[in-house]
Amino acid sequence: MGVAAPLPVNDRFLEVLNRLSERSVEDYYNPYQTFQWPETLEENRFWMTPELLTVYGTEHYDTLGEEALQRLSKWESINFYSLNVHGIRELLIEVVGRIHMPGFEVPSDFFHHFIGEENEHMWFFSEFCRRYGHKIYGSTAMRADAAWEPEVENFLVFTRILFFEELVDHYNSRMAKDDSLCHTIREVNRIHHQDESRHIAFGRELVSLLHQRMREAVPAARVREVEAYLKRYVVYSVNSLYNPHVYRDAGLPDPLGLRNALIADPSRRAHERKAIRKPLAFFLKTGIFSDDTLPVL
Repeated sequence: MGVAAPLPVNDRFLEVLNRLSERSVEDYYNPYQTFQWPETLEENRFWMTPELLTVYGTEHYDTLGEEALQRLSKWESINFYSLNVHGIRELLIEVVGRIHMPGFEVPSDFFHHFIGEENEHMWFFSEFCRRYGHKIYGSTAMRADAAWEPEVENFLVFTRILFFEELVDHYNSRMAKDDSLCHTIREVNRIHHQDESRHIAFGRELVSLLHQRMREAVPAARVREVEAYLKRYVVYSVNSLYNPHVYRDAGLPDPLGLRNALIADPSRRAHERKAIRKPLAFFLKTGIFSDDTLPVL
């Protein structure tokens, strides 16, 4: 990681940092004491809001039957929380590598809150997976296809973090309010949503400044390459929700074939777009994306 120029900090950014830092202190909780983990969760009910399942809106949702859908919802939820574990681990590595480093002097105090909260999120997501699924699904990270300049690398790190948080928050906010889900699942999602609202507010401000700094540092052709990469990352992130190991554990036939069919199914596009509506609107508003055309979605 190279050294980048200082952030073009403004009064708004400083005000947001101070306000969010104060809220982090005021809202602090001890997750090791907050959660009361029941020995088991009921198998004969949904573990994820049905509209969030990867089969929703397709013929498979209509033909599987409620028992199979409930079984699928268990493993879809374990996959979702597993993705959180892997995503948080990666973002922690990146943020720790930048705290109190040149170019990040101003936001480093908030980074301390961010790192502490994300570490606790990783713990309770992994605890859920290990207790109720007896596993954490694996994940493969999407690697950069170029050697980026420091300004580009820093911009991409925090833009990927922001998109990941906004995608996850779509699921958290929906499940936190779903009374058909058990108390434990609602609480995990509610508490994560509470913290992520701060992280997203911070991330939007930081990404805007990093985008400005990047555009000043690299040629327009490079900026277009970055946009293309981020669009592929959006598609990659959404597609990670379609896990053949989930379909296998749920007892569905031809898991890999089902994954490919669902990803190719045009009836899934509207639901995917709904999940990424907020970050996509932000990317368009700030000029990070020149249009909303994505490789597949």
